[in-house]
Amino acid sequence: MKKLAGAALLICTCAGLVFAQTQAPSGAAPAQGPSVSQVIQQLEHDWADAIKGADTDKLGAILADDWAGISASGKQETKQGLLAGLKSSKTTVRSIEFGPMNVKVLGNVAVAQGSDTVKSTTNGKDSSAIYVWTDVFVKRDGKWVAVRSQTAPVK
Repeated sequence: MKKLAGAALLICTCAGLVFAQTQAPSGAAPAQGPSVSQVIQQLEHDWADAIKGADTDKLGAILADDWAGISASGKQETKQGLLAGLKSSKTTVRSIEFGPMNVKVLGNVAVAQGSDTVKSTTNGKDSSAIYVWTDVFVKRDGKWVAVRSQTAPVK
């Protein structure tokens, strides 16, 4: 996950790390890289790190230019709005602890679902919460990018 409308869309929804397979010498088996599921899970962790560090460059690499999300409050978000909010946010995220995460890969599309516990402060007041979320990733030009996200508070 997080984001400005209650730190929710800031959190969940996952940069642009692409793990390339190396070419093996002729006759040798190709080197095995991480699975798509592992790549997506790493992107989710990178996303959380970007939120904690207010790193808009890192988050910008994870999100596709046409990324759209729905925050825990039901507010629609765009990549540009999310990055601008992260830069100027009065929310400080101290920690994000992931719960179970599941990734379903469908060709060049991957859907990640999970939960996280966020310890945060907004305008000097505790805004910590537990969230569930879904992120949709697409492989474009050889790299996985997030294209859609939705976050909901649990408690």
